[in-house]
Amino acid sequence: MPELYLIVIASVFLVSLISLVGIATISFKTRVLERYVFIFVSLAVGALLGDAFIHLIPESFEALGDPKLTSFLVISGLFIFFVLEKVLHWNHSHKLHSHKHPHIKPLGTMALASDGIHNLLDGLIIGASYLVSIEVGVATTLAVMLHEIPQEIGDFGVLIHAGYSKMRALVLNFLSALLAILGAIIALLLGASSETLTNYIIPIAAGGFIYIAVADLIPELQKVTRIRSSLIQIVAAFVGVLAMGFLAL
Repeated sequence: MPELYLIVIASVFLVSLISLVGIATISFKTRVLERYVFIFVSLAVGALLGDAFIHLIPESFEALGDPKLTSFLVISGLFIFFVLEKVLHWNHSHKLHSHKHPHIKPLGTMALASDGIHNLLDGLIIGASYLVSIEVGVATTLAVMLHEIPQEIGDFGVLIHAGYSKMRALVLNFLSALLAILGAIIALLLGASSETLTNYIIPIAAGGFIYIAVADLIPELQKVTRIRSSLIQIVAAFVGVLAMGFLAL
């Protein structure tokens, strides 16, 4: 059993390292990165919506077997993130008056919260899959790793857009990714019942992803009105959706 625990922790840590994908942009000048960051934000929109509608919601309908309960949990996720953003905007407004970190948008915290839930879920799923068998665990880990690449690129871009420096965005993204380890530990401690917990969290997470994409990211993209940039946004968002669709196959 201790060997299984080590394999699970090593697997989720490997998945967490994908969050450092933004390190490839460290050499870019901040001005250049800010000019093209809307492409990453567009990719995040597609990845979040694709993940919610292609992966999480269909999976929830199948796992829970109750369309009304699943729909209620998705709506709950939307409301949870709506309330969270209200609190963040109130806090942000308070900081503006006290002149503390006025340049950081609440959108950054929302993205980190969304990504944190996602990573916790990934850890739960990987941990639960290793309880079935080593082979299933390895296959699940590889699937999650592929799934994380477009997601993490988009998340890094969103954090830059929210006002974080490249290094701070990288560190915060990595710390958020480490929640996968917590998820894996919870799965191992709960054993078979971890699957039930995951089934209820997944639709709530889907609602959160939809809220972030539709209420926060798309309005940011609408501020760009140039035809060429708008077309690039649409293509990048579509690529994000296609990436999630391809992984579903």
